[in-house]
Amino acid sequence: MLKIKEGFKGERLISLPLFAIEKFKKDELGKELYLTNIGYFPNAEYHYCRREAANSADYILIYCVKGEGWLEYNGKKLKVAEDQFFIIPQGMSHAYGSSKGKPWFIYWIHFNGKKAGYFSKGFDIPQDMPYNSQSRFKNKIDLFEEIFSTLQSESSTEQMSYATSVFFHFLGIIKCSNSGKKESEAIKESSIIDTSLKFMRENLHKHLSLRNMAEHVNLSVSYFSRIFIAQIGTSPSKYLAQLRMEKACHYLEETEMKVNQISPLVGFDDPLYFSRLFTNYLKLSPTQYRENRNRTLFFRTTTQTAHHTMAI
Repeated sequence: MLKIKEGFKGERLISLPLFAIEKFKKDELGKELYLTNIGYFPNAEYHYCRREAANSADYILIYCVKGEGWLEYNGKKLKVAEDQFFIIPQGMSHAYGSSKGKPWFIYWIHFNGKKAGYFSKGFDIPQDMPYNSQSRFKNKIDLFEEIFSTLQSESSTEQMSYATSVFFHFLGIIKCSNSGKKESEAIKESSIIDTSLKFMRENLHKHLSLRNMAEHVNLSVSYFSRIFIAQIGTSPSKYLAQLRMEKACHYLEETEMKVNQISPLVGFDDPLYFSRLFTNYLKLSPTQYRENRNRTLFFRTTTQTAHHTMAI
């Protein structure tokens, strides 16, 4: 497949001169944050870039304003949708590129400084660009365009100071919006998982697919799975299997029902398949489990009776 690093029709690039960057880094503002490169790639079909850790000296912000792309980082390949952004930390191997058939349009900035890590924390996976109704820059693209227009004519300390201040504003918006969003999302996700667990327990007798469970809480399968694992520590399917086996144990302990009567009550039409899963899960067949349980109860009852007789 064709791979292109740059050279797209309508692209814009500004690479600040090294001498200007070094001079600005001595400025009070430049010590905290400074830009090295900024660009815009429209309709970036076949766009692809890979960097090893040794060649990743800057933090890299990419904002996808249209189309789709992907980010490969920390051993995972993640989809980047329209109006999403991410920031790659410095010193990390990574790759990213445009999606086939739906090429992305991206604004990007390479930056560094003492505050770069602070503003980048938590943004190393693609996420939605927040909207701040209080900002005079309603559209985040305006901020990029402001930086472009400031730096395209010259790279004096004054121009770089203003461009950096605009970028500070941009980072401040996404940082503050993300803090409030994380707290509200955590509460929302906890409620979603509670609803999911209740749904599972009430429908153990039904055939529940991962899609069924995700649709019940109006989420995509991938997002539902991700927040479920984060909060419960295992996948929805594994947790559902655990609930089914626990319910089966209850029936084996508390009723005289046969295995072929219990299996449909915990979501299995085939008693043999149910028995295999039960045996794999508990290392005992349903019959062995019941016999062991009865033997334990008999021993406990006999022991208690003997103690009572001796006391008399």
